[in-house]
Amino acid sequence: MLNCAKMTEGRITPRQDDCAYSSCYCEENVWKLCELVRRERNAPLHELSVVFISNDNRTVPLWKQKSARGEQPVIWDYHVLLLHARPGSEAAVYDLDSVLPFPCSLKLYAAHALRSERSIQCAYHRKLRVVPADCFLLNFASDRSHMRNADGSWKMPPPPYPPISTADSHMNLDDFICMEPTRGWGHVFTLDHFLRRYTQDLTAPPLP
Repeated sequence: MLNCAKMTEGRITPRQDDCAYSSCYCEENVWKLCELVRRERNAPLHELSVVFISNDNRTVPLWKQKSARGEQPVIWDYHVLLLHARPGSEAAVYDLDSVLPFPCSLKLYAAHALRSERSIQCAYHRKLRVVPADCFLLNFASDRSHMRNADGSWKMPPPPYPPISTADSHMNLDDFICMEPTRGWGHVFTLDHFLRRYTQDLTAPPLP
């Protein structure tokens, strides 16, 4: 049985409602989480990874999302979450778009948000790019151009702070979404390989 209270006690961020959040800007929401943890020193950065979920078709289903209709999955072009993996402790997921606990154990998240790919068409199979948090903070840049319509209007209102950039780039989001292993930062996993890497017992726990 999942001990949700214990997982919540180990939270390294504010409560979900108190975190910086802009709908449809999951990559920036997670960047802000990493920045907060670095600033507040709530956990060693080497324990944190940023996980991009996508595939070559940019059609990936996730369940238990706030924008879902009932029990139907949301089909994202990509999604981003924060993973906290400590030696000797259960890995925790921070997903600001999920209705699951925040944080949520990876086992619970895998069982109820990712689910098995056995009943999913191959075109919807997920891949995951895992990037160390310090690397993400150092290299990620987005000018938010992917969120503009052809006439320049916003598809969704942008975050209230300036776009994130580095000395080398103003826009490299595609290098993180791309699931080509030779491109970008971090390591690319299939869903099965990711779960074997970050959790040993895949027995599906019940929802809290």
